[in-house]
Amino acid sequence: MTLESPIEAVLGNSKHATKFTKGLGLRTVGDLLYHFPRRYLRTADLSQTPQLHEGEMLTVLGEVVRSVVRQHTDRRTGRPAYRVETQLKAGDADLQLTFFSKSQRIAEWRRGVLAPGVRGVFVGKAGSFRGEWQLANPQMVVFGDPSDSENAAEAADNQMAVEELTELFPIYPLTAGLQHWDVMRAVRFARQVVEDVTDVLPEQLRETYAVPGLREALDLIHAPHELKDVQRAQHRFRFEEALGLQLVLGRRRRALQALGTTARTGGVHHLLEAFDERLPFTLTRGQEEIGKELETALAQPHPMNRLLQGEVGSGKTLVALRAMLRVVDSGGQAALLAPTEVLAQQHHRSITAMLGDLAASGLAGGLFAGDQEQTHVELLTGSMTKTQRKGPLSRIATGEAGIVVGTHALLQDQVMFDDLGLVVVDEQHRFGVEQRAALTDKAGTPPHLLVMTATPIPRTVAMTVFGDLEVSTLTELPAGRAEIQTNLVSLVDHPAWIARVWERVREEVEKGHQVYVVAPRISGDESEQGESDQRDFDADGNEVASVKGQLSAVDEVTEELTSGPLQGLNVAKLHGKLPAEEKERTMSAFAAGDIDVLIATTVIEVGVDVPNATTMVILDADRFGVSQLHQLRGRVGRGGLHGLCLLVSHAEAGTPARTRLDAVAGTTDGFALSRVDLDQRREGDVLGASQSGRRSSLESLRVLRDEETILQAREAAESLLEQDADLTTAPLLAERVAEIEESASADYLEKS
Repeated sequence: MTLESPIEAVLGNSKHATKFTKGLGLRTVGDLLYHFPRRYLRTADLSQTPQLHEGEMLTVLGEVVRSVVRQHTDRRTGRPAYRVETQLKAGDADLQLTFFSKSQRIAEWRRGVLAPGVRGVFVGKAGSFRGEWQLANPQMVVFGDPSDSENAAEAADNQMAVEELTELFPIYPLTAGLQHWDVMRAVRFARQVVEDVTDVLPEQLRETYAVPGLREALDLIHAPHELKDVQRAQHRFRFEEALGLQLVLGRRRRALQALGTTARTGGVHHLLEAFDERLPFTLTRGQEEIGKELETALAQPHPMNRLLQGEVGSGKTLVALRAMLRVVDSGGQAALLAPTEVLAQQHHRSITAMLGDLAASGLAGGLFAGDQEQTHVELLTGSMTKTQRKGPLSRIATGEAGIVVGTHALLQDQVMFDDLGLVVVDEQHRFGVEQRAALTDKAGTPPHLLVMTATPIPRTVAMTVFGDLEVSTLTELPAGRAEIQTNLVSLVDHPAWIARVWERVREEVEKGHQVYVVAPRISGDESEQGESDQRDFDADGNEVASVKGQLSAVDEVTEELTSGPLQGLNVAKLHGKLPAEEKERTMSAFAAGDIDVLIATTVIEVGVDVPNATTMVILDADRFGVSQLHQLRGRVGRGGLHGLCLLVSHAEAGTPARTRLDAVAGTTDGFALSRVDLDQRREGDVLGASQSGRRSSLESLRVLRDEETILQAREAAESLLEQDADLTTAPLLAERVAEIEESASADYLEKS
């Protein structure tokens, strides 16, 4: 029997076979053996009962002393109910087991199963009742009388499973109708009968990085004697997974280096030089350093592939604009792809404003207008009419437009560039691989690529998710950025505080400042396009239910506030469903100070820059993730004025949502928050696992926890590829890499 054998080979005629295949999705013996325990419980020594804790999960091996059925009244229904009270002898101590039932017949049957002298394993939560420790409704497996021919096989199988019990009891991911020992028995048999376990990791590699062989690792992870066994096995499987990913990314980097492209060295024109001379401020040291990095990368004869990350307001757009001007000076064009129309319009406004007289307007035309070098900055969005698009499309095709800003409209077939030299993708996590490729494919030769994010990414995430990109990080903020105070407004604890929130908004407006109010819905239960609520999970990966009730929506909140607590103020609303002209008009009016309070969805999350906006109120803040909350509050405090962000929520204390809000209120350090964010979400959202309905596209690996393992795997991958780029000396490893490259998992390596 091999790892490729069908799982039925070890399950036989088991009544649970379909639960393994359909419920858990396990098709082969290898699938079964790679179905790892998610955690381990200590097999309790009941002589240590004083050390037990309420709610602690226990695994107990013991012998039944007596069982009795007692009747009681169900307090909820008022009807008779029954419980079986079983005294269990385990080592030198006794433990009470209590099983509740609505049926006397079932209670009597359970008492018969738990007859005196019967031995078994019981798994449940420890609790105290009348001064004694007990397990209520534990899972169990008992060992019947082997002389009973009807149950002899099952009893013998149970006895063998228990003989393998160690101090650590494995807790497996289950499906309805399966218990942990069902999986234990199947795995134990599979480990006994599988003969051909070929190891994908070469022996020399295993020795260099101190990882056990596959056969040993499978035994250690399923039947460990101590915690060190588990750790050794986990290290092996995490290293194996990390190595496969790093080999894929390493090959991708090498393939990119092998591509030829046009080096953008500047020199044809002098827009960048003229732009720098006009800057009314001095670049930060980080902006200067990264500017030089980009300049060097653009001058190479192979495509730049770089991730630019930095805090909200660190000046990424300025850095990107200087790179775009470098390309325009070299005779090429640059395109900036933004995820929303509001953000595209904001970028177009800010870039045009920054360029000043260097931006051509109307029919001034070309890179030259009189003696002054200029370039067109074009805007292209989906809501523009055919007539409105005609001029921009023409100037893009002829090369007259040096910089093009747009949404997904840039990806359409009729958009043709004369010489696309640089693609800048803002908030890259909102775009899929196919969308990114659709734009880069419009270039005659592969263009340089710069992807930007204001959501700081921990180093190991950058190495794992964006391992084919070089990473540049802006850490310092430009002068003039004020402190932002963030407070949690817990309506579950203090419902009346919402009135004070709106009083605070009025006070800011009376000082001459402006306010954002953010809601998670447009109207009713309609979300902004592409947005979804943050999902929370417990330690076992089970989804935690969100706070119930109607969520705040822009339309309803606007009506409520204008006729109530904010009556008399100039209030406007903004969301993605509004006509493009209205969105543009509203943003322009807010930027001009004509609107006091802007009630919006997350369309104002990035790129919106109104220096006079000092306060943000985020309603139902628990529906947003850490990075999104950090992004949103970055819209205030941008003009040197003290910022205030109020997180309004009904989240209960102790829930993941409340933990998230407390973290955001506790620090404005985006890099610290990025670790909190990833720890809560795992890699599910980061790596795009939502498409497959799983929490994470990674199996054993966690990019924060396994930082050292990922570093080792990257080192090993680089060494292997340096010696043998095609991995001909490690054919099994080459097959694994090919599988990853061909699978849907490859999508998250470039990440939508």
